[in-house]
Amino acid sequence: MPTSTPPSRAAPGGAAGHDRAGGAPDPASVEAVRALTSVSRALERATGGLALAHYRVLAAIAAGDERASRVATRLALGKPTVSASVDALCARELVSRSAVSGDQRAVQLSLTEAGRQVLEQAEEAMTARLETLVARTGRRDDVIEALVALGVAYDEAVAERYP
Repeated sequence: MPTSTPPSRAAPGGAAGHDRAGGAPDPASVEAVRALTSVSRALERATGGLALAHYRVLAAIAAGDERASRVATRLALGKPTVSASVDALCARELVSRSAVSGDQRAVQLSLTEAGRQVLEQAEEAMTARLETLVARTGRRDDVIEALVALGVAYDEAVAERYP
């Protein structure tokens, strides 16, 4: 008896992730969303207690976004959400705040030495977990390339929304 591809593994059915039957999400796109959320949870577990939201803030600060407003824009998050993350990271002594000369309202954020170490350890652990998972696909380079392209597309979309 011939085998068929399960609907959740079927090729995308139409434009913009919708099938041809009236706008319902394409089953493959739904499966991709579920895979991304599962993988994000696996990556978070690999960090040993650093929430992905906190990781994202640490990474943004390390990349040069030294003000909470810039972090919020880069991550497409509300300022209160970023402020709560920064407060938690400061309490753990992973991030420090300092005044910005000439701007009484502005606060500069920077990673502490402990913050740099936590970020480095988290990235090593998450990279190892990701490598283990993508190796199982048998298409490591294709998957990594697609994930990098997805990240670039996301950054471009955020930049267009928040110029």
